[in-house]
Amino acid sequence: MLREELIPATRKSKTEIARRLGISRQHRHDILAERKPVSAEVAVSLGELFGNAPLIWSRMQGAHDAGHASRELDVSAIPTLCPAE
Repeated sequence: MLREELIPATRKSKTEIARRLGISRQHRHDILAERKPVSAEVAVSLGELFGNAPLIWSRMQGAHDAGHASRELDVSAIPTLCPAE
């Protein structure tokens, strides 16, 4: 969403977006390329830049991380615990 919709809609340069977020162009590039996660600090900056809550960005990062881990991690040997009756 950030890479494909929001940033292009601003019509700002890569350098300008990075400057407004308070990060380097490389850091911005790494986030958009999914090589670095959206940290809490960057989430606050994104929330300010796009006029929404930092928690939105943190939750999206968490959902991305959990989805990736679910695909990569074999948990078949872990039994599910049921509450005591």
